[in-house]
Amino acid sequence: MTTDISAIPIIDADTHIIEPPDLWTSRVSVQRWGDRVPHVRWDEESQEELWYFGDTRLYAAGLASGARWHEHPPDHPHRLADSDPRNFDPVRRVEHLDEFGIWAQVLYPNIGIFAVNQYLNTMGDLDLVLACVRAYNDFLIDWQMAAPERYVPLMTLPFWDLDATLLEMSRSANAGHKGIVFPARMADFDLPALDDPHWDPFWATAQDMELSINFHIGSGNIPLFGTQNSGKHLSYAWTSSMLFTLNASAIAMLIFGGVCQRFPRLNFVSVESGVGWIPFLLETMDWQWHNTGVPEEHPELELLPSEYFARQIYACFWYEQASARSAIEQVGADHILFETDFPHPTGLTPGPASAALAPRDHIRRGFADLPEADVRKVMYENAARLYHLDCPV
Repeated sequence: MTTDISAIPIIDADTHIIEPPDLWTSRVSVQRWGDRVPHVRWDEESQEELWYFGDTRLYAAGLASGARWHEHPPDHPHRLADSDPRNFDPVRRVEHLDEFGIWAQVLYPNIGIFAVNQYLNTMGDLDLVLACVRAYNDFLIDWQMAAPERYVPLMTLPFWDLDATLLEMSRSANAGHKGIVFPARMADFDLPALDDPHWDPFWATAQDMELSINFHIGSGNIPLFGTQNSGKHLSYAWTSSMLFTLNASAIAMLIFGGVCQRFPRLNFVSVESGVGWIPFLLETMDWQWHNTGVPEEHPELELLPSEYFARQIYACFWYEQASARSAIEQVGADHILFETDFPHPTGLTPGPASAALAPRDHIRRGFADLPEADVRKVMYENAARLYHLDCPV
């Protein structure tokens, strides 16, 4: 029997705000820090608006504002104002939600994920970096107020300072943030790995506060793939494809490193990573668990890797069809989330240079003959439970 997709709400589990040019200059003391405060200005060399930290160029202000754009990525609007206003205006974005039948969006940053190394290495003043983190979290709560029930804010944290992290967690959770955006690869920052006891106070606090830990691909920095001779479109496709697999090592570390065992009520999310590879990873980890004698060496680890995943770990998909369906059938629907990656260039928003279908058409094509209970879990119930949301059904 075919499930009526039109009757089921969507909670889009991974979307991005497009940071406005004055996000930090309007909230962080320019009088104190001058142009080291992140800002946007026109760059004559590249003939586009760029984000700057001091005199260091970061990336184009319109780079991530790709929904409905008329060119293939990595080509992008040279001025943010040239992109569709539904990408960056929280009031206008509600039109996008209504057009595609999306009840709510979980909100991720761009600079706050993909440029964290630049935060730390370029500004040179950790007080300034902390001020920028706090300003972003405050901005997101203000941004959310355009549609409070439909925008789901997630905080970023000054993870390089554990004491400051715990304070900012409490402050931002009290303001309304529903989860935590966290880097998956601490080696990028010369910090202890995720399974190191250094992080236990953080995991314990997040568990007590019922805040999920969300590992977005590319967090910290984006490793580039391709070759010098690949061409910009091939290199973009190569990098985009390879990024989706990087969270596998974080999942393995959380499980093999005992984090899931020590913090059994803490939830983790692999964001924008896809899900088709998860059955292979779980089958592999279970096999190696038994094959190498882990239960004898570590009797304190009470569950199989696949059981830890089923208890605590979620993952998101968008463009997948057959591989996502297979993952749902093999792993179950309880911890699979649906996203669109709006308004990123490879997301599910149809446009003149896009191969995408509208979200409901995408789900209808690949998943409408799955059990309705499973479709409901994937489309909204899992996200509502994970982020403590009320839903209109």
